[in-house]
Amino acid sequence: MKKIPDNQIAFYQTPGGSVNIEVFYAEENIWLTQKRMAELFDTTVPNINMHLKNIFKSEELDKNSVIKDFLITASDGKNYKTKFYSLEAIIAVGYRVNSERGTHLDFLKEFLPDDF
Repeated sequence: MKKIPDNQIAFYQTPGGSVNIEVFYAEENIWLTQKRMAELFDTTVPNINMHLKNIFKSEELDKNSVIKDFLITASDGKNYKTKFYSLEAIIAVGYRVNSERGTHLDFLKEFLPDDF
């Protein structure tokens, strides 16, 4: 797995360099908000939300194990509790999103544990 210090933000650049995505690394996992997933997979936040709802409804993933609230400091200097989704949820959404970037998940290899 790519070594990133805990509680840090790393940047992932999509193939071709068209989009830079902030990837939050904590607890030996990467985490993205729905907004960042939408940017990553070149789709909308409502589309990401729909896929996540279906994933949880079908019990493919347990909400409690793949969603975590982190405090994020906004440009106004205030801290806001924000929902982030783990790598497992990101992969599950990526396989459902109907976009070219959604079907090319090779970039995630750099964040996967060696035994994954």
